[in-house]
Amino acid sequence: MSGLAAAIRCARYFPDVLILEQHIRAGGLNSYYYQQGRLFETGLHAITNFAPPDDKKAPLNRLLRQLGMKRESFRLCPQMGSEIRFPGGKTLTFTNNFDEMTASVGRVFPKSLAAFLQLTKWLQDFDPFAEAPFRSARAFLRERLPEPLLADMLLCPLSFYGSSVENDIDLSQLAIMFRAIFFEGFCRPQGTIKDILDALLRHYEELGGRIRYRAKVAAIIHDNGQVRAARLETGEEIDCRFILSTIGHAETLALLGEKLREDGRRLGFIENMMALPAASLPHDRSIIFFNTGEKFHYAVPREAVDFASGVLCLPANFLGCQRQQSEMAWLRTTHLANYEKWRIIAADSGKYQAAKQAMAAQSLAVAEKIFGMSLENGVCEDSFTPLTVARFSGKRHGGIYGAPGKIKDGDLGFANLFLAGTDQGFLGIIGAMLSGVSMVNRHILPKL
Repeated sequence: MSGLAAAIRCARYFPDVLILEQHIRAGGLNSYYYQQGRLFETGLHAITNFAPPDDKKAPLNRLLRQLGMKRESFRLCPQMGSEIRFPGGKTLTFTNNFDEMTASVGRVFPKSLAAFLQLTKWLQDFDPFAEAPFRSARAFLRERLPEPLLADMLLCPLSFYGSSVENDIDLSQLAIMFRAIFFEGFCRPQGTIKDILDALLRHYEELGGRIRYRAKVAAIIHDNGQVRAARLETGEEIDCRFILSTIGHAETLALLGEKLREDGRRLGFIENMMALPAASLPHDRSIIFFNTGEKFHYAVPREAVDFASGVLCLPANFLGCQRQQSEMAWLRTTHLANYEKWRIIAADSGKYQAAKQAMAAQSLAVAEKIFGMSLENGVCEDSFTPLTVARFSGKRHGGIYGAPGKIKDGDLGFANLFLAGTDQGFLGIIGAMLSGVSMVNRHILPKL
C-alpha cells in the first residue's frame, strides 16, 4: 500500500514511474486471492484513522488530497463499536467517537479517569515523528496510570495492530496507534480490499504509471553511494534514477548485498477465516481484542500458537456492510504464532495442513468462550501462518510489523535509495500510504 501511494504521488508530477511487484497482484500484506471462485481478503481486518470529510487535518483526508483522489473512491463504512476484554469481567468499549472510550474508562477504572484524560492530552500534543531513541510505552503508561490493568488493556489493541516489539511498543508508535485506533477509529471498504486496490491502480495508470507483476527484485545495483539499477530474478536490469523500497529495512539491505544476522524474534501471527451463519454471531461489535491470561503477554510464543490473547474481527459489523440474518458471515481470528515452530511443522506438508486445521478448531473454541455462544456450524475456510506471510510478501520470518527499529526519515545512506512502509515507522493502511507519500515528498520530488 505504501508503494502504491508513493507511485501515485510521484506520477502526479512525473509519470515515468514503475512499480516492481513480486506477486501476481498488488497490495502486499493487504491483498486478496480467489479460491473456488470466491474472493478472500488477506490481512485486512479494518482500516484505522477513520475521520469525517470535514476534518481537513485528519490523516485519511490529507492522504486523499496528496493522491488527488476523492473520498468516495474508497467507500468506507465506519465501525459499529469494538471491545477490549480481559479477565474478571473487565471490558472497555470504544467507537469512532472518543467520548465513548473516555466514558468506558470512567466506568471500569474510575480511579484512573483523571490520569487517563491527562494522558490523552499529552498524546495529542506529542510529536511521534521526531527522531528519538526507543522509549518503553509500557513503562510510560504504568508511570501515568494508577491501575496497571488499564495500561495492559490499552496496550492490547495497540500491540496487535502495530507493535514489532515483544511485550512493549515504542512510545512514538504508541502515540501513532492511539490516535489511529482510539482518537479516530475503524472503518472498512463497503466491498473488499480489491475495490480499494482497483481504485488506486486505476488512478495510477491514468496518471501514466506502470506496474509489472511477477517482477521480483534479486539485487539492487549500486556504486559510490548511488543506486543505478534493479536486477530481477530473470537477470534483467532496469535502470533507475530513484528507488523507493517498501519491502522492509533488512530485506532492502539484503538486496544491496549486505550479510544479515539471523533474527528469529520477529512477531508473527496465525489468522483463520471462518464462515458462520450470521445469526450465530454478535451483531453490534466490529472487533474484539481479548486476553484470557493472568497477564497480557505479547511475545513470540513457545508453542506454534498462543491462544491466550488475540483479535476477533466481524467484517459484517460495520455500518453499511451488514448481512442478512440468513446469510453466512465471516469471522476472522488472529493469534500470535511462532515462525520457527511452523517452519518445522511445514517440513511435512501433510502435518502442516493438519496443524492448521487443528489450530483453527482451537481458535473457534476460544471465540465461543469470548462470545459466550456456540459456534458449532463454523467452517474454517482458510488459515494463514507466518510462513504464508513470508512466502507471499518476502517479510523475514513472516514479521508483519517489520523490525523493532524504525528508520523514521527513510534515509538508508544513499543519494537516491530510500525506505518507506512499516520499517519507516508509519502503521496501518492509511499510515503505510502516508509513509510512501511523505518519503516521495521529502526525498524525490525536490530532486526531480
